Amino acid sequence: MKIKFIGASMSVTGSCHLITTDKYKILLDCGQYQGSKIMNALNQADFGFDPTAIDYLFLSHAHIDHSGRIPLLVKRGYTGPIYCTDATADLVDIMLKDSGYIHEKEAEWDNRKAQRAGKPMVEPLYTVADAEASLKYLKPILYGQMITVNDEIKVRYNDAGHILGSSIIELWITENGKESKIVFSGDLGIKNRPILRDPTIITEADYLIMETTYGDRLHAPNTKSIEDFINIILKTSRRGGTVVIPSFAVGRTQEIIFQLNRFYEDHSEFQQELDKIFVYVDSPLATRATDVFKRNAQVFDDETRDYILKGDNPLDFKNLVFTRSSEESKALNFKEEPKIIISASGMCEAGRIKHHLKHNLWNPKSSIVFVGYQAEGTLGRSIVSGDPDVSIFGEKIHVRAEIYNLEGFSGHADRDDLLEWLSGFKQKPRSIFLVHGEAESKHAFAAYVKEKLGYDCTVIENVSEFALNGAALTSSEAPMVAPVANPASDSEMISIKERIAKVHDNLETILYNTNLAVGTSLSQDQMTQISNIMLEIEKNAINLGAEVIPNQGPQEGIVEKV
Repeated sequence: MKIKFIGASMSVTGSCHLITTDKYKILLDCGQYQGSKIMNALNQADFGFDPTAIDYLFLSHAHIDHSGRIPLLVKRGYTGPIYCTDATADLVDIMLKDSGYIHEKEAEWDNRKAQRAGKPMVEPLYTVADAEASLKYLKPILYGQMITVNDEIKVRYNDAGHILGSSIIELWITENGKESKIVFSGDLGIKNRPILRDPTIITEADYLIMETTYGDRLHAPNTKSIEDFINIILKTSRRGGTVVIPSFAVGRTQEIIFQLNRFYEDHSEFQQELDKIFVYVDSPLATRATDVFKRNAQVFDDETRDYILKGDNPLDFKNLVFTRSSEESKALNFKEEPKIIISASGMCEAGRIKHHLKHNLWNPKSSIVFVGYQAEGTLGRSIVSGDPDVSIFGEKIHVRAEIYNLEGFSGHADRDDLLEWLSGFKQKPRSIFLVHGEAESKHAFAAYVKEKLGYDCTVIENVSEFALNGAALTSSEAPMVAPVANPASDSEMISIKERIAKVHDNLETILYNTNLAVGTSLSQDQMTQISNIMLEIEKNAINLGAEVIPNQGPQEGIVEKV
């Protein structure tokens, strides 16, 4: 038996792992890459396997970085079942259609510019129709239900506590008469959070595939983030500003609504102020997702069910308004009264949030509040990192609004949450593979696990394949450059990162001019190789230092090698 780590191996997004037995090919997740232009370009590349050869797909949850390439997988020939929880099936129905719509609109936008410039047209990654076609393969199951897929494969889904329907997947696979158990953590949530139940503790596994999104840091306590959040709202409204919250349509938006519901109802001392502050959920997807939440109360935690039994809808309150049309959305930026706008996407890469940021980032009266993970290369990461100026719709915006990052609202387990969950195993799995994290996070968590539990973990850093006996297979996807012994200093790192950014810009210019102006298209393999080279340079920058990017003519050296 072998496992190939394809997506979420070099970054947080694009979750996709292939298990191969002597008879079957099994896929865990099929997610979309998100972040920089180079990361997004990977979505167009080949999967790294033949979609028609895959027998089964097991989906951990509905977030696009775990499910977003399913329509493309089906479009390219997959016809097998897609196992997921019933709540995930409900969410995937709306999220993949929404994703298809976004891809269509992005292609329309690109083609209008290309047509004016006399450039070739582009196709969307997939369409709404492609998304709808993929939904017929969904096979919803219940938490805790042991499913016999065939004589050699069994599966059970357990609550991961991350978003509605999110799952830890237990797989029992028999090969040559020997049964092995593989556990895939998916994305793990946080204990004692509203709406959802705590992540299920798993006690046994032969092989564990584990996420490490926040493996190198601790979140502030949720109660502290809620207190800070309320203070931000009151302070911003008192100076006549708008609170803008870039939020993931599924998960974070519903938790924020839940917390605001409690605050609006439980704080009579602020009632006169609160009566004047409306909360606008300006995301069609978030609106539909909230409806899905309301239909799936069977997976809520006890506290939330108690609210419902008392006749209180925890996802609704007097001042909450769901905008529907684009006209309503645009009008929000011309309302002068203090308000809260919750809008998607959570990383500020698409959707209505970009319009609200354009109208508020420059305004010192306004506040921008981040409540979720911001991947490298995204507009959200640039703002959180303190960039003084950002570009939105081609316009330079000077950042003068107050910027807050409330990680206590994150739906991801932090370092200690991850360790506590891992500690639930009665004995160490034979192999622990760390995925779904940036390099620093994965390595830091591996060191922490070694210190606290004495377990050795395998940090996945590249597209790579392993035999499930602990031995790495020789693979063409092995690291392209070996790290040097001495890491770069802080000052060298600043210089290196600046030069990497220039290399990125130069490479994108080369690709654009080669494909569109000259008309000589690069092959898909060439595109993938170039993207992988750039990812390797960026991923290994800390260790590679100036030996990878020499001071004299660094851009030219890299471009000639490509």
